[in-house]
Amino acid sequence: MISSAILASLLLASAASARPSKRGTGEVKCPVVLSGFVPVDKTPTDFDSYATSPFNPDYIRGSEKFSQILLFPDAGSSRFDNASTKPVEVTIDDKSIFQTQNGFRRAGLQIQGDTNEDSPGTTGIKTLHFSVKQDPERTLNLTHEYLNVWHEAADYSANQFNFQSGTIIGSSGGDENTFKVLNRQNTQVWSTPIDATAWQNFAITLDFVKNTLQVYYSKDDEPLAAVTDALSNDNSGEGQYQIGILKKPTGTSDVVNSGFQETGIDEGQIYGGIFLEDSADGCVSL
Repeated sequence: MISSAILASLLLASAASARPSKRGTGEVKCPVVLSGFVPVDKTPTDFDSYATSPFNPDYIRGSEKFSQILLFPDAGSSRFDNASTKPVEVTIDDKSIFQTQNGFRRAGLQIQGDTNEDSPGTTGIKTLHFSVKQDPERTLNLTHEYLNVWHEAADYSANQFNFQSGTIIGSSGGDENTFKVLNRQNTQVWSTPIDATAWQNFAITLDFVKNTLQVYYSKDDEPLAAVTDALSNDNSGEGQYQIGILKKPTGTSDVVNSGFQETGIDEGQIYGGIFLEDSADGCVSL
């Protein structure tokens, strides 16, 4: 027979597990479909193995292993991180050439479980959360165009959305120091200045039923707020979420294979609070 004291403790534990999980000052209120949270005890070599990395250890990178290109900076906690998780920095250098894409300098994270076809991240309504912070020692060269976060269709023919920075190729310039969200047609739907010191928090909701896209944003520990309406967007084609750095070259029309990249590249982007949640019934963690 269970004593009343034991029963009470069990009920309290059950109630605690049912509460929204607390991470930093932000609460994850919706079911997490794909988790890119980095446990605080992870070491660089953990990211080289499927058994120990929250991300795919083989993609996306050049010849260098993730243990050679990921850093764990002392950047504080992003909105959805806490003492049990930590930010991770994706870096690129002259060797960051993925496969034969000689025009790009590229490294990025793919959350384990996010498959190119039949991914749980491309059904219903899903919201991708991520926070970014700048590394003053590894600044981006914003005369180039960067893809930082995007969702690439399974046949690699298009991206359902792009989260970008720098000088968009073919643009008139003048807004290189901004983060921009572009839809599938590569039309900019929203932008905000890059903050050199603050955590900047983003969430992008993709409705795969109604084919819409909506952007949320905040700084540091402020709650996220919608900065666009739910905008019409073609979300078809399945595919995967990409999180990291893809630096395009300049001076070419064949950006994948050729163009100018300076030598001595040492650039980074700090990420925190990476997760994909189920936003059925309008649920979005703010």
